[in-house]
Amino acid sequence: MSFFKDFKDDFSEALDELVPGGSLANEHPATVDDKVETKIDTDVDAAAELSKLDGLLEQVAKRVDEDKTESVNKPSAPAERPADYAKRTETAVKELKKESAQMDTLDKQLDTGMASTAAMSEPVFEDEPVSDENAVITRNMKITGDLESTGSIEVEGTINGNVKCNGKLTVTGTLNGNSTSSEFFADAARIQGEISSNGTVKIGVNSIVIGNITASSAVIAGAVKGDIDIQGPVVVDSSAVVAGNIVSRSVQINNGAVIEGFCSQKYSDTDVNSIFA
Repeated sequence: MSFFKDFKDDFSEALDELVPGGSLANEHPATVDDKVETKIDTDVDAAAELSKLDGLLEQVAKRVDEDKTESVNKPSAPAERPADYAKRTETAVKELKKESAQMDTLDKQLDTGMASTAAMSEPVFEDEPVSDENAVITRNMKITGDLESTGSIEVEGTINGNVKCNGKLTVTGTLNGNSTSSEFFADAARIQGEISSNGTVKIGVNSIVIGNITASSAVIAGAVKGDIDIQGPVVVDSSAVVAGNIVSRSVQINNGAVIEGFCSQKYSDTDVNSIFA
């Protein structure tokens, strides 16, 4: 009860300060003290109030514990096990591989169809306007796929695909595919595919061609394995090696050239059958 006694003393001092001369305290000191003491003793039960406060604190603590327990015991979404995650990932990868394989199959079918269509339309080569463009496939460049240009092309690197250009096609690298151009020149090149030109075809020294050659004129100084069909004149130089037939308007074979095949000048103006008729 010391707290309430201190409160009473402070209250008395405050009254003394408010009433000058302490008249109220002097006139009725007992009355004031008795009223304060009686009010405190009668109306305020400290033990009961503390008991109530303790009860409220217990209820608050109990409510907090219940909220914690409820949040802990609340069911949550089950975590995915590592094995299930790995299985799901593996399934997704298989599906992607399957789709990729299907796309590759479709690409091959399209390529086959395009190759068949190109084979049916060639070797006819129509004259088309030639631009001044000159594309260069550098030495360290490798292209997989068909290449087409309205100008000229220089191939120093490697092309795995067909090449068509309206201008001159110069190959000093490697070409694995058919080519169509207005003029063709190979110098120390490696070519595997047919060569078609409405102009001149020149196969330089140290060049190797595996495929047929069709042109209006030709100079062969390298090695050719395939038939040579030329509407005009053909010059087979001394360093040439030809494993195939030569059909032309006229042919010049220099000393030292090697030809395994027959030569025919069926495009000449001379009617051979009429001579021996």
